Amino acid sequence: MGRTRVLVAGTAFGRIYLEALRAAPDRYELAGILAKGSAYSRDYAARLGVPFYNDPAQVPDEVDIACIVLRSGATGGDGAAVAQHFLRRGVHVLQEHPVHVTEITAGLQAARQGNAAYAVNTLYPNIQPVRQFLAVAAHLRGQGPIRFIDAACNSQVAYPLLDILGRAIGDLRPWSFQPQPAGEPAHPFTQITASLGGIPVSLQVQNQVHPEDPDNHSHLLHRIAIGFDGGVLTLADSHGPVLWTPRLHSPRDETGRLKLAGPGTERLSIPTSIALGGVPGHSHHRMFDLLWPEAVLAALHDLRGDIAEPARRRTAGQWALTVSQAWRALTGAIGMPALIRPPVPEPIPVASLEALALSVTPFRPLTAGEESR
Repeated sequence: MGRTRVLVAGTAFGRIYLEALRAAPDRYELAGILAKGSAYSRDYAARLGVPFYNDPAQVPDEVDIACIVLRSGATGGDGAAVAQHFLRRGVHVLQEHPVHVTEITAGLQAARQGNAAYAVNTLYPNIQPVRQFLAVAAHLRGQGPIRFIDAACNSQVAYPLLDILGRAIGDLRPWSFQPQPAGEPAHPFTQITASLGGIPVSLQVQNQVHPEDPDNHSHLLHRIAIGFDGGVLTLADSHGPVLWTPRLHSPRDETGRLKLAGPGTERLSIPTSIALGGVPGHSHHRMFDLLWPEAVLAALHDLRGDIAEPARRRTAGQWALTVSQAWRALTGAIGMPALIRPPVPEPIPVASLEALALSVTPFRPLTAGEESR
């Protein structure tokens, strides 16, 4: 497949898609921007030197892929209708999540009518640290069973959390989500006892949103710990680091006491927690400028594979339906988000935290002479 002409619909989160295309000019050509018609969107298209459209019908048939980065019906928008318009015309579509299962079903039907490929992009599974986490999880799963999962997220990124967990486990079915009674005082996280693919899951969801500032005020995005017989694999944040914590296990000596050193305790020499992947963490600037655009390019790469090999489309469609169905079950369990209006959080200087941590030195008992002073 040669250089692919791509339309981007939406200039809010769509900016990440536009940055992704800018980073791969040898593979993709930006064919235009579709938006409602704000001055910002028109100026954006003008700055990039590409056509601006405010109606899907205006877009020429020469477009190969339409990236629909508009709110779908699940969040009060018409993104699904726009996606289906292009699919029926034979334009391949990558649609940003979340997408309700009924909209995915309609999208797949429109894709068959237009002989087009359709995919839902959950973004986070393609972020590099998450891909590292999933690669290690797949290896460990080949060595032995998953014993438990402990996960937390904000409700607005629960959809991709389920995609990540499903990939880590190998499946999502069967699933169950049972909310636990709220305690006092009110906790920002809703506690869910869950099961995914036969694996016990403890899930915490911050089911809160600032109505005027919904993209902010999350205590975290994703945090996942998967327990194996040999230890716990942890994704500390959606953007890393990935940690491995070997399980503590020591043989006993002839008296029945745990051996603390010597032959047979070689496994005790391994650090109690190890950062995998070579990068301790990423800045939010790097997240916006590199990690997210790279994840979009990975999703586009997969879609190009579906375009080239139509037999792959059924599998991709079934997985998209599965993730959305699980998300519907989870959101039904946690209910509507609570509205919050907290103040803007003050940034905490990391240098001061590091200095405090370094100020704590190994404990050394005082000598008799020091105690007498």
